[in-house]
Amino acid sequence: MTIPFDPDLLRRYDRPGPRYTSYPTAPQFGSSFKAAEMRAQIGRSNEDPIPRDLSLYLHIPYCASPCFYCGCNRIITRDKGKGEAYLSRLLREIDLTAPLLDRGREVVQLHLGGGTPNFLTPAQLGTLMDSLGRQFHFASRRVRDFSIELDPRFVTPQEIADLAELGFNRASLGVQDFDPAVQQAVNRIQSIEQTLTIIDACRDQGMRSVNVDLIYGLPKQTLKGFGKTLDTVIAVAPERLAIYGYAHLPELFRAQRQIETADLPTSEDKLALLQLATAKLGAAGYLYIGMDHFARPEDELARAQAQGTLHRNFMGYTTHAHTDLVGMGVSAISRVGDSYWQNYRDIVGWDAAVDAGHLPVWRGLTLSTDDLLREDVIQQLMCHGEVDVAQTETRHKIHFSHYFEADLARLAPLQADGLVEVSPKAIQATSRGRLVLRIIAMCFDAFLHRPAAASEPPRYSRVI
Repeated sequence: MTIPFDPDLLRRYDRPGPRYTSYPTAPQFGSSFKAAEMRAQIGRSNEDPIPRDLSLYLHIPYCASPCFYCGCNRIITRDKGKGEAYLSRLLREIDLTAPLLDRGREVVQLHLGGGTPNFLTPAQLGTLMDSLGRQFHFASRRVRDFSIELDPRFVTPQEIADLAELGFNRASLGVQDFDPAVQQAVNRIQSIEQTLTIIDACRDQGMRSVNVDLIYGLPKQTLKGFGKTLDTVIAVAPERLAIYGYAHLPELFRAQRQIETADLPTSEDKLALLQLATAKLGAAGYLYIGMDHFARPEDELARAQAQGTLHRNFMGYTTHAHTDLVGMGVSAISRVGDSYWQNYRDIVGWDAAVDAGHLPVWRGLTLSTDDLLREDVIQQLMCHGEVDVAQTETRHKIHFSHYFEADLARLAPLQADGLVEVSPKAIQATSRGRLVLRIIAMCFDAFLHRPAAASEPPRYSRVI
């Protein structure tokens, strides 16, 4: 789909909003949800007539140096001893968690995120994978989807070979921008040669997919420099790209206070950077999946979207819709059955819980009937850009226009602006609306429209 640009319209809708990696979103999780409820939810999930397969997420928080743009949960250190201590506790959390899940449930997806997962050595990652392999039932190598985020500055081709031997068949590489001025401004000096060497190594080792992350809206960024970065990346044809908009929230992320606000592109320039990216990627044959993500037509993400099986969760877009997600490590989030829970976000709290032999559950939420319905609608929008009204009515036993009367009224201005089409059969984002799927989804978010919501401080990045 060609993505048309109307800068004035996009600027008008460029407001803070959730990324909808969950619904309800994480700020709605409550501290009354504890480990006992987690155990109960897993128990109920194990008893499903057809138990779901599993996706595992493990968070490795350490980074050797700070990237000033970063808003991830990470800890800056060059002390490798901290990685060993963290791994020891992570193995203990695995020991606490794995026995709760029925052994017959296959792990079809595993993702290591961070931080910088390759802060751990291949030997340490081998210890981690061995523990997981002993305590969970891994699917066969032919069908499983095991991925890891990599910092190309701190990994070698031999280590890529070691990772492939451990079973990783997908890699995601952070690049952001190759422009030296931008790299200097965000404290991430990374050469083209370093990056391409690691991409080549991933392919030499038979990895199925390489994803490259870029960011638009960084300090010192220009159309000319970002265009060169895009051309360089497109030339090596990664299967997937993520083009994120930089969210400048220095009041929330201390590292961002190192960025000079005067160096940031204007809103007009930021939109031009996004337009350049979508135009170049479209011309190169990439499909726009949604929410910053692009994929080659033959990639599994593109095929899943075409088949209506694409899913979105805390790992981003995924082809594994019918799995329970189990997160381990500091700040990791799980989705099992009809519940979410999150581990302690601070390393001190997580350490203390694991050292005491407790599951490190910090907060969570059991979804209501209304939550499940709205989650379904928002998933359809975020993954496919449309809602099938009849199927939604059948699944949830509702009359759509009656149930969502207020929500449909909130869609009216978007419909008038040509961002969405509403009919008795479907709600569908137009080509103009594809860049603001979050705005369309927000119309169905009950938590954003409570009376108290207007007085609460913004918790989300801007849509563009």
